[in-house]
Amino acid sequence: MTSTSTSFPAVSPFGTLPVPPADALAHLGLDLPVGRLTAIRARPAGPARGVVLLVPGFTGSKEDFTAFLPLLAERGWDAWSFSQRGQADSAAPSGPGNYTLDLFAGDVVAVAALVGAGSPVHLLGHSFGGVVARAAAIASPGRFADLTMLCSGPHGWAGRLEREADIVRTRGSDGWWSEDNPHTVGRADAELTADEAFRRLRMGRTSDDNLIAGAGILADETDSTGELLETGLPVLVAHGAADPAWPQDWQRTMALLLNGRYAVIPDAAHSPQLENPAATAAVLDGFWAATSPGPAGSTDAG
Repeated sequence: MTSTSTSFPAVSPFGTLPVPPADALAHLGLDLPVGRLTAIRARPAGPARGVVLLVPGFTGSKEDFTAFLPLLAERGWDAWSFSQRGQADSAAPSGPGNYTLDLFAGDVVAVAALVGAGSPVHLLGHSFGGVVARAAAIASPGRFADLTMLCSGPHGWAGRLEREADIVRTRGSDGWWSEDNPHTVGRADAELTADEAFRRLRMGRTSDDNLIAGAGILADETDSTGELLETGLPVLVAHGAADPAWPQDWQRTMALLLNGRYAVIPDAAHSPQLENPAATAAVLDGFWAATSPGPAGSTDAG
C-alpha cells in the first residue's frame, strides 16, 4: 500500500483539559471547502498497520478521543479524529442548510482522502457519528477498508431530542446547557470540575444550526442498512453493556443483517472509549487486524 506525504498545519488545543504531550498527540488543521476542521492524531512508533478515522457524536468533538487515540497508536495504528463542522473549534457555516447528512458525510469522505493519502482507512463513527460514517461509507465505499458503528443504531425515531432542539431554537446552545446543568449557571470555571468547564465551553462553541440539524437527523426513521450491506464493506457493531442511547436489540439485529461482527463491551455504557478504553481498543484492534491487508504507509504531519 502506498501513500503520499501530506503536511497538515498545527493548531492550538481546544479548551483547558490536559492533553498528552505533542509527541504523543498532534493537534492539526484539515482544510476543506467548508473551512478548517480541527483534528487530533496519534502516530505509532514504527510503521503503521493502517490509518483509522474516528468520527465523534452529537454534542461531541475530537476531544472525546484525546486519551484513546494514543492507545490505538500503541497497537500500531495511525489514529485520527476530527471535530465535525459546527463542533467546538471547527468551521461553523451559518444556516441549517449547511448541516445536512450528505454534507456531514461528505466531510468524512474528504477527511479520509486527506489522512489516508489515497488509501482506504478504517472508519469508526460514535453514536451520531455512526450515522454520519454509515452515510459516508455508502456514498464512497472505496475510501474505506471497513466500518465500525460504535453505540449507533440503524435509524432514529420520531420525537427524539425534540425538547432539546426547541430549547436551542429559542435560547441557543448555552440555554440547553443551563437547562440541563442548572448548578453551573453563573459559576466560574474554577468552581466546576475540569470536565464540566470543558463541556460547558464546548456546548457554547457548538453551532446552534449543527445541534438543530443533528437532532433532526437522529429523529429520522430512514434505515439504510440494506444500502450499507450492498457496499460489501466489513462491519463491526459494538456498544457498551449498559448503552442506553439506542435499543441494544436494534444494534444486535443490525449486525446480523449486515453479516457483521457484534461486540458488547463490558463495564461501559454509551462511551466505551472513555469508560473501558482497554477493552474497546482490544475489540477494535482485532477487527481492524482482520480486515487490514498489511503495513500501510503513513502521511507526515507538518
